[in-house]
Amino acid sequence: MSSNVIAKPRLDDLTLRRGVHILTAILLLLILAFFFLASSICITLLLASFVAILADPAVNALERHRVPRSVAAGIIVLGGAALVAVFLYISYLQVSALSDNFPLYADRIHHLLAPMGQKIQRVQESAGAMVHDAAPNQAPELRIRESTPWSTYLVRGVGSAGGAFVIAGVAPFLVFFLLLVREKLYICFKAMLGDRLDMDTVIVRLKAMVRGYVVGNLWIGAAMAVISVLIFWKIGLKPAITLGVASGFLNLVPFVGVLLALVVPLIAGLVQFHATAQFLIVIGVVVTLHLISANLLIPHFVGSRLEIGPVAATIGLMFWGWLWGIPGILLAVPLTAVLKILADSDPSMAHLSNLLARNPRRLFRRRNAQGKEVITASAQGSR
Repeated sequence: MSSNVIAKPRLDDLTLRRGVHILTAILLLLILAFFFLASSICITLLLASFVAILADPAVNALERHRVPRSVAAGIIVLGGAALVAVFLYISYLQVSALSDNFPLYADRIHHLLAPMGQKIQRVQESAGAMVHDAAPNQAPELRIRESTPWSTYLVRGVGSAGGAFVIAGVAPFLVFFLLLVREKLYICFKAMLGDRLDMDTVIVRLKAMVRGYVVGNLWIGAAMAVISVLIFWKIGLKPAITLGVASGFLNLVPFVGVLLALVVPLIAGLVQFHATAQFLIVIGVVVTLHLISANLLIPHFVGSRLEIGPVAATIGLMFWGWLWGIPGILLAVPLTAVLKILADSDPSMAHLSNLLARNPRRLFRRRNAQGKEVITASAQGSR
C-alpha cells in the first residue's frame, strides 16, 4: 500500500511578494512622514550636500597646492559665507532704498483700483438687496470658518523665521564637515550600497548633474538680468540694475517665475511711467525672455544634463512644493534628477527610471544563472 504523505503548508511566491510589497509601501509612508515632520533637517542636509558638491573642486584645487584639506575647506566655506553676507547686505540696502517709495506705490495702486472697487461694492449691494427681499424673516445664521493662510504653505519646509535662521546658521558648518569627511562618506556608502549600485558611476553623474544645473541656471539668469537691466535703463526705469537683476533671476523660478519677474518692475513703474507703451515694453521683454529661456536655453543647457522628462519634472514640482513649500519648489528639479540617477543604477528600478526619463528605454526580461528573472535595458535610451 502506498502511504499518504501530508505536505507541510508553506508560503508560495505570490504571498511572499505581496508581503514584500506591503512592507515596501509602509516603508515609503514612513519615509514620507519623516520628510514632512523633519522638513528643516532634510532641507538643511540637502542644501549642504549640494553646496559641498559645488565647492569640492575649489577645495581640491587648494589641496593640490599643498594646502591641508581642513584649511582649504575652511577658506572656501568662510569665503562663500562672506560673499553671501555681502550679497544680502547689498540687497537689504536696495530694498531699504525702494521702501521710501512704498507710500507712493500704495497710493498709486489704490488710485488705480478705486474704480474697480466701487463697481464691486455696487454689485454686492445690489445682490444683498435682492437676497434680503427674497429671503423670509428669520434669525441670521452665523457661520465661522477657520481657514489656513496661504503663506503657511509657502514656508512649510522652513517653518518660521527662526527655522530659516537655524538653517542658515547650521548649513555652513555642515558644508565644512561634508567637505572634510568626503572620503569617509564614500567608503561608507560604497560598503552599504556597493552590491546594488555602481557608486562610482552614481557619484560622477550626481556631481555632473548638480554642477550643470546650478551653473547653467546662473548663466541663463545672468544673461536675462543683463538684458533686463539694459532695457529698463533705456526706458528710464530706476533703479535699473536692482530691478533688472531681480527680474532676470526671478524669471527662473518654476511656474510663478514669469509673474514674479513682471510684478517687480511693474510696481516700480507705477510711480515712474507716464505712458502705456512703457508698461507694454516691460511686459513684452519679461515674457519674451521667459519663453526663450524656458523653451530654448534651459532645455539645451540644463535639461540635457538632468535627463528627466517634462511630465516627471512637473509632477516633481507639485509633489515637493506640496511637501516643503517654496524650498521644495526650488529643490524639486534636482531632487527628481537624483531619483532618476539612482533608478538608472539599480536594475530593479528600471520601470521607475523609464517613468522619469525624457527618452524611455526598451526593457527586456531574462533569467540569470540562478534562474531568477531580471530586467535589462536596451543600449538605446536616455543615458
